[in-house]
Order: sequence, then structure tokens, then C-alpha cells
Amino acid sequence: MKKRFNITGSCNANEHYMMDDRRRFAGILQMVELGDYFVINRPRQFGKTTMLFALLTTLREDERFLPVFMSFQGTGLAPHQSDTGMINLFLDLFIKGLRIQDKLLSKEISQMPRPEDFGDLSDMVSEIVEKANKKIVLLIDEVDDSSVYEAFLRLLGMFRNKYLARNAGELTFHSIVLAGVHDIKSLKFKLRNPDDAQVNSPWNIAADFNVVMEFYPDEIAYMLRQYSEAEGVQMDFEAIAERLYYHTSGYPFLVSKLCKNIAEYILPKREDKSKWTLEEVEASVQLLLKENNTNFDSLIKSLENNEKLYNLVYRVIVEGEVIPFNPDSPLTNLGRIYGIFGEGHRLVVHNRIYAQRIYNYMTVKRIESEQSYEEQRLGDQFTTDEGSLDLERVLRKFQSFMKEQYSSKNSHLIEREWRLIFLAFLKPIINGQGHDFKEVETSEEKRLDIVLTYLHYKYIIELKLWRGEKAHQKGLHQLAGYLEKHSLSQGYLLIFDDRKQPSWKEEIISHEGKEIFAVWV
Repeated sequence: MKKRFNITGSCNANEHYMMDDRRRFAGILQMVELGDYFVINRPRQFGKTTMLFALLTTLREDERFLPVFMSFQGTGLAPHQSDTGMINLFLDLFIKGLRIQDKLLSKEISQMPRPEDFGDLSDMVSEIVEKANKKIVLLIDEVDDSSVYEAFLRLLGMFRNKYLARNAGELTFHSIVLAGVHDIKSLKFKLRNPDDAQVNSPWNIAADFNVVMEFYPDEIAYMLRQYSEAEGVQMDFEAIAERLYYHTSGYPFLVSKLCKNIAEYILPKREDKSKWTLEEVEASVQLLLKENNTNFDSLIKSLENNEKLYNLVYRVIVEGEVIPFNPDSPLTNLGRIYGIFGEGHRLVVHNRIYAQRIYNYMTVKRIESEQSYEEQRLGDQFTTDEGSLDLERVLRKFQSFMKEQYSSKNSHLIEREWRLIFLAFLKPIINGQGHDFKEVETSEEKRLDIVLTYLHYKYIIELKLWRGEKAHQKGLHQLAGYLEKHSLSQGYLLIFDDRKQPSWKEEIISHEGKEIFAVWV
């Protein structure tokens, strides 16, 4: 069977090119074997369902275990409205999941009297475990929608009580693995009626889930080798994998999506279809950033629906503010749940593609809110006879634009907004012909480096706040080093001067063998 890169639903090795999952799988399987109850809580399209199916397949082949898979997705509202409804829903899903593995036991359970409350269900679970004479492992997918209902939390509470009593001889499930976006330990905060929240979490017996679910470059290269062997396409596996990781930080959906773009949309249009290069990866990134998909829809929706989270992300990626990572902050934790923030010593957006997509979203919002940008849409007035972008003219025009539109406005507001104002100003000029990537640099100047490509030309623009001559000289040294990294001899510097009497000047600076055109606004 011909394989492909998969971006929807679960993956399986017979149909899809897959990254090396052995490290992730081994860590999770060990938790199951030890009898842990835990939650695989990660953002959407992170491979949670694929992992549950992999566990199901492996455990079915082990005579010690009796795995039962069930999903709460699409189970409807009615079963969640009462304890009886939840009990019947659970048993229906359990019987269905067991049928493939043990038809006789499944049939026997279906003929048992239905419990009237969770106490009766607890007794029934003990009876089922005794009849099975194996270690039953529950694999429960898509628990998020159910987790806002008290009946579901009481079901978890029953599992919790039996878990705590198993050292006293209570018969219960060997291991329970839940999968969803949220950490079930905090489900009490998601109740539809928060006043009814339990003091103790119904799932506080869950083991910490510390398995890194992102894929590393060598695990990505494993998938590339599969594809190369099957399709006869050559590539530098390590270099391509590193570049994919650079853009995605190993987010499973994003890695597979970039590869799918290259294999199905970009390579077929190339004259040389026999190899992948870094150029194809960059083209795939641009293609991805222009499209709408459910992953990006969910990302943007999470910002639109929470003004505080939007403002926090804005401070991190637009203002370049250094905010310590605090795992106890509800807002930080919410950003992690939605896949926006990664983990580190300070808050950072999880991956460069998300950062770029959020930048684009915020920039377009700015354009839509300012009619004055419409006057700047004549892109060809900023190009040279050779077709390159005349960035000196662009920066002069922006300086004039700021002087006309913003010189009389609140300086504190403009200091917060000016980077986004420039990005919004730049967008219609390069639209369709170029792309801009942002690299936030942490420093007292809150630097923001923009790598701008226009046709086949590349430019570096550094945005920073004026913080005095000493900081300015340090910034010039950093910009010269950044230009050297990109093999460029010329760069551009845009400085926001928030002094009472801004200079509104421009200057050509020679520094460490580089020519830098600087403009103050």
C-alpha cells in the first residue's frame, strides 16, 4: 500500500509515514505496566489518539493485559445529565470496546443488571475484574467535552476511590489512561456550575505525565528516511530534519503538514523531482502560513476568546518583554494547554510557525483597524529598477507616516504599539512578493529582528527602543553579527525614540564592515 503523510485522525504505520515513536511509547507503556492512572494532556493534533491506539495494539498482544478503548467524543448531552446516564454510557462503551478482545466476557457483562448508582457500579467493576482474570487497562479518549459535567467527575471519583483501596484488596482496573487537552487534575475548575465544584480533585491520584511528546530531529529524520526509500527521493536527512524542527519545535501536526506540503504540492511542480532541499522546506512554511486549517483556527480562537491571554502573548512576541515562566500562573497554564507557550525559564511561543501566524493575525487586525494604511498599498513605488525592495524609501515613508499620524498621540501607547504599526505598514508593501519572519531578541532594548525576503532578495531590519548611546553601540555590534550570520553586508535599523523631543533623523552607519541605514521615529 502506498503511504502518505497524515495530518488528520490517528496514524498507523501501514498507511502513513510516521516519526520514530519508540521513545514516547516506551515511557507511556512503562507507566501502564506500573499500574499508573494518568492523563495524556496535550494540545490538539499532538498524537494523543495515535498513542492510545499504539498502546491498544501492544497490550492486546500481551496475555497479561486486557485493554479496553473507548472515546467520549460525540456521545451527546443526555448521558451526562445524570449519574444513571453516565453509568449506562460508560458500560455501553466498555462492552463495545471489550467485544473485539473478549466476546464472551463482553456478552456476560451486557447481561448483568445495570447499576443504579456509582456504588453499585464500583461493585460491578470488581466483579468484572475478577471474571477477566487479567489486568484490565482502560484507554479513554476525548474526555474534554465530558469533563464539564458533574456525573463524569463522579465517575472519575469512583475510579479514584477504588484506586486508593486496591492496596487493601479492592479489585479494580490495573491502569487508566485518559487523553485530552486539559489536565484532568484541574477538571474541578471547568464545571458548568463552579459553585458545585468538589474541594478535592476527583483525579488527584493521577501520576505526573512528563513524557516529552514533541519529536526530536533524529525522530523526524526516521520518517524522512521511510519516505526517501519508498519514493526514491534524495535529501540530507539531518539537515532537513533540523530545519523542520527549527520551525515546528517538534509539534507533530506541523512537522507532518510541512512534509505533506512538500511531497504533494511543492515537489510535483519542481523541474527536479528527485530531491528535497532546504528551499522546499522554506517554501512549505510559506504555504502553511497562508492557509486556513483547524489547528490554526483553534490557535486564533483561543486568543480571541481570552483578552488577558491575547495581551500576554502580545507582550511576549510583539513587545519582546521578558516574562518568567510560572507554571502556577493560570494564564500561563492556559497558554500551555492551547499549545501557545512552550516550557523554559521565560515565556516563549511554542514554535516559530505559531509565532509567525500570531504575528500575521495581530498585524492584519491592526491594518483592519486603521484606514490610513490603505494609502500605503502601492507596493511598486518602493521597488528599484532591478525589482528589489528599496528599504531606505520604505523606512523614510514610515518615518513620515509616524510623524503625520502618531506624533500627537500618547507616547506610552505608541511605545506599546509601534512594532505592530510598522509590521502592519510593511505588510501591504510586500504582500504577494515577500515574506517577513520575526526573531525576538531579549535585551534592554527589546530588539526585534525581522528577516525579510522579497522575491529572491533578503534583508535584515532591526527594531529597537532608544536606550542611550551605550546601548545603541551594543545594538550595532549585535546587528553586525546578525548580518554576518546571514552573509549580508547591508542592514537596516528602525529606532523608536520616546524622548520628549525625538530626532526624526536618518543616518548611514559603517560598523564592523557592515553598512547600516538607521531611521529614528
